[in-house]
Amino acid sequence: MPQKQPKRGRLWLNDGSCIRLRPERTGHVWCYDFVQDQTQDGRLFRLLTVVDEFTRQCLAIVTARKLNSDDVLHIVSACRSR
Repeated sequence: MPQKQPKRGRLWLNDGSCIRLRPERTGHVWCYDFVQDQTQDGRLFRLLTVVDEFTRQCLAIVTARKLNSDDVLHIVSACRSR
């Protein structure tokens, strides 16, 4: 018999306080995500999406064969300066 897995923790506490920031206004909380796929010839490419959590507006979609941390910082700072 496999052992029971532990329950996952909640995103909030019982006293009503939040662990995760809830967006209160435009530009307050952003999320970003990497998506990777490949072309028909097998070459990989990545997409970086940046979304404003309050308005659900996509601030940036960047496609590249390779994205490093400097690229991400440049993209986020460009979104912030808007």
